[in-house]
Amino acid sequence: MNIINPKLVLIDLDGTLVDSVPDLAYCVDEMMQQVDMPVQGIDKVRTWVGNGVERLVKRALTGTLDGEPDDALFEKAYPVFLELYKENTSKRSQVYPGVTAGLEWLKQQDLALGCVTNKAEQFTLPLLENLGLLSYFGLVVSGDTLAKKKPDPMPLLHAAEHFGVLPEKSLLLGDSISDVKAARAAGFSVICVSYGYNHGKDIREANPDVVIDSFEALPDLL
Repeated sequence: MNIINPKLVLIDLDGTLVDSVPDLAYCVDEMMQQVDMPVQGIDKVRTWVGNGVERLVKRALTGTLDGEPDDALFEKAYPVFLELYKENTSKRSQVYPGVTAGLEWLKQQDLALGCVTNKAEQFTLPLLENLGLLSYFGLVVSGDTLAKKKPDPMPLLHAAEHFGVLPEKSLLLGDSISDVKAARAAGFSVICVSYGYNHGKDIREANPDVVIDSFEALPDLL
């Protein structure tokens, strides 16, 4: 059943292509120890990922999704995290099962392929490179490439313009409500994976067009 017939496929990074939480959790807990606070652990970090490392650090320091830590504490902790993550971007992270096979199939379909993430470029490019994924993408839009990031539609519309493809002929593959909101606002179709980091909530609640358990399902959908 051909549900979607895109000319452009944009793919999110953390929670969609790569399980990056093991590295992020390591850095969070090392940071917490360095600022004399209790560690948070991998399970909490898994529910906090998806809105960039600045927001992740704020969540770790407050223990909440939307909390704002004391300015002085944040200014002390954030550089510590950045230094740790620079050295630990991909040491523990892994490509999800089925991703490489799915990317190979997409490449053979003569589709334009891009990666759109809220992760800063200084971490995005090494992660993609070290895990052997960078060469699949004709464009990488990171969290600091443009003035706005997902859930704003700007990164998606920028990529569509770059490839010369209309939004209605474009698809976003993601894992979170942020991806669904960005896709809807940009006029893209959106497929979500069931295994990602949607702040601990079932991604089906966000009503993407389709939910898949693996990239290996893509040939049956596109």
